[in-house]
Order: sequence, then C-alpha cells, then structure tokens
Amino acid sequence: MPGSAGAAYNTAEELQHKLKSKQAKVGIVGLGYVGLPLAVEYAKAGFDVTGIDLSQSKIDQITAGRSYVGDIADDVLAPLVKAGRLRATSDFSVIADLDTVNICVPTPLRKTKDPDMSYIVAATQEIARHFHRGMLIILESTTYPGTTDELVLPMLQKSGLQVGEDFFLCFSPERVDPGNPRYQTANIPKVVGGTTAACTEMGREFYAQALQHVVPVSSTQVAEMVKLLENTFRMINIGLVNEIAIMCDTMRINVWEVIEAAATKPFGFMPFYPGPGLGGHCIPIDPFYLSWKTKQAGIEARFIELAGYINGQMPHFVVEKIQNALNDQCKAVKGSTVHIVGVSYKRDIDDVRESPALDIMLLLERRGAHICYTDPHVPSLALGERAMQSVPIEKVAEADCVVIVTDHSSFDYAALVEAAPLIVDTRNALKIFQNAKIVRL
Repeated sequence: MPGSAGAAYNTAEELQHKLKSKQAKVGIVGLGYVGLPLAVEYAKAGFDVTGIDLSQSKIDQITAGRSYVGDIADDVLAPLVKAGRLRATSDFSVIADLDTVNICVPTPLRKTKDPDMSYIVAATQEIARHFHRGMLIILESTTYPGTTDELVLPMLQKSGLQVGEDFFLCFSPERVDPGNPRYQTANIPKVVGGTTAACTEMGREFYAQALQHVVPVSSTQVAEMVKLLENTFRMINIGLVNEIAIMCDTMRINVWEVIEAAATKPFGFMPFYPGPGLGGHCIPIDPFYLSWKTKQAGIEARFIELAGYINGQMPHFVVEKIQNALNDQCKAVKGSTVHIVGVSYKRDIDDVRESPALDIMLLLERRGAHICYTDPHVPSLALGERAMQSVPIEKVAEADCVVIVTDHSSFDYAALVEAAPLIVDTRNALKIFQNAKIVRL
C-alpha cells in the first residue's frame, strides 16, 4: 500500500539501485539550453535518456543528430542518438516508463513583473497523468521559493502516493552559463534540495551519477533561493557599477581604468563591469521572482527594484552617448546610419533574449536613425514587427556611427577602428586602441 514502511524501503532501495547501476530510465522535459546539455551528460554517463519537448523542430534536429545549442557539438550529440542512448519525442506518455524526470521549462516574467508559472504547471500536469510509484521528479526551472512544495507537490500527491516514501521530489537550480568554455553542465557544482531528507538523498544520488560535484541542501526552498541569490548578487553589483559608470562619465573619468585599478586589491573587492544593459534568460529576470515573492510577505525589495531601474536605463544612456557623439560631428541622430556591432546578449553566443541591443536599436529608430547590424552568431532577428538580416562587417565604413554592443571574439577590432568613422564602445572592446573617433561608455 502507498506509504507503508516496507513499500517505502523497497521503493527507495530499488530506485537507488537503478541509479547506481545506470539502469534508470531518465526523462528531461524541455530540451532548450538547460535540458539538452543535461540529457547529453546522462546519455554520456550510460543512461537511457528520453527528451520531451513540444517543438517538432527540436525533436527533428535531435533525431538527425544535429545540435541547436551552442555548447553541444554535433559530433557529441550524433553518436549518442545513433547508439540509442538519447531520443526525443513530444509524446508525454513515455513518462509511464521513466524512473526520473527533470523539468527544464521556461519561467518568464509577465509584463507586470510577476512569475508566469504556466509552463511548469503544464509540464507537471502531463507528468501527473503518467505518474507512478518509484519516480524521482526534479524541477530545474528558475522560480520563487516555495514553488516546488506549494505548486508541484500537490499536483503529484493527487495520485495518492506519499512524497519521500513512494516518490521523490526535489528542486535543483540550473546554473548553465552559455558560451562558457570552462564551466559547463558536467563540472558546475549542482545544488539539490528535496521535499524530505529522503528526497534530497535521492536527488544527490541521481546527480552524482553524471555530474562531478553535488551540493545537497536541507530543503527545496533553500535550493530555490540559492539561484535567486546568485543572480540577484550579480544584478545588483552590475547596477552599482553601471551607476558608477554614469557618474564617471559626468566627471570625465575613465570608469574602465578605475575598475582595473580597484581590482588590484587582493581582498574586499570583486570587479564587475558596466555595459549597455542586462540581457539573457537569468539576470534581468530572476531577481524579480524574489522581489515578487517578498511583496507577498509585505517586504519591499528596495535594492532589487533600484538596481533593476538603473540597469534598465542603460540603453537610454547609450543612445544619449550616440546622440552626443554624432552631435560633436555636427550630425543629428535623425537621418544618420547607425551600425550595431553584436546583438546577442553576451559574447560568442546566438541568444538575443532580453538583449540590450534590441532596446538600443528601437530607441534609435524612434529618433529617426537608419539601423543595420552585424552579428556572425545572429544572422537574422525581429526588431519590433520588422525582420532584419545581419550585414557584412565591412559595411561599418558606410555608417555615420558604429556601436559595439556585444564584443564577440571573432570581430577584427583593428580593422573596425580603421574603417569606422565614429565608434561608441559600450564594452571596452577597444581598450588597446587610442583614437579620437572612439567614444567609450
């Protein structure tokens, strides 16, 4: 019977045996930049892995052995697919045959800055339809503290099975850093916290089979809070250094030189760098999950709100720099051609989610500028309702102003300085160049 001591012991023992012997069938719901790398690691470790995603395009590409995630090479993915270790489907009924399921679906913010839980709810509903004794469910989608136990757990308990005895539930924050050549899924320490102590231990056992270092914590709430602290820490410190950059600009002080000198202090200081604004799937979004949650408790997250405001103003500050730079050459923004160099949210990746480049381009268009862009990682993008194509970098010579928004390593910066008539550098990419046509953030 569900919940009996004998059944609890046997259920946990059987699942642990399956994990240690690599006989457990692993499922990953959501095959994006988090889910696909995780699926690959478990397939490499010898597990039978099934990825579930609603995107037919993703399923077709995985089935063909082609990767759409920059950190996963085709020659890594294809052999795993060919060997039958990794497969993809949109059919959630396969969950009935799985032992573990990791939920790696998006958790965006609504326009009102409150969490959109619809993807987690939809995924959990599908899991619940095919739920069975002896399963380990792990939520990895970034969310507010309490989501796992308050939202996911009740949906699974409708089965009549008891958590920590008949099934196991954990939260483990994803820590993926796209484009990072040093730290990837396998070697980033993996935090995991369970609804019960038995759940935490099962989650630890699961991750220990494929990842190098596992960090168990006492609860799902602690694990959920870990991710929010990590990214709130970054967001607030970036907000601080962005405000310092605005101050330094007013006082005609080189903020990059200030940071470089401050970073020589061997204790009590950690360098953060200013930029054109925050982008990506985590830092601009995750702190507002914490802000939203604390408001439910009657607490105002003042640091988070202020840092969010400062970071959100950086595209406007960049546009002001462009306007002033053009003005110094007796040109108006209206009618000028502004060439944006790099539009992804960070260096050497193809992701434009929340990229400040898009805000900068829209703000310039509203002021009457003609916009073009170059990005070897983003051949096309949608700017508002308009589709745009990346143009050759040589086109910078035809622009009135060139703006470096994302400092991809593949750009020939010496050639750029030679060809461009005026450059606004928001990333200090032209640090080694001394030229009157360069305007730094």
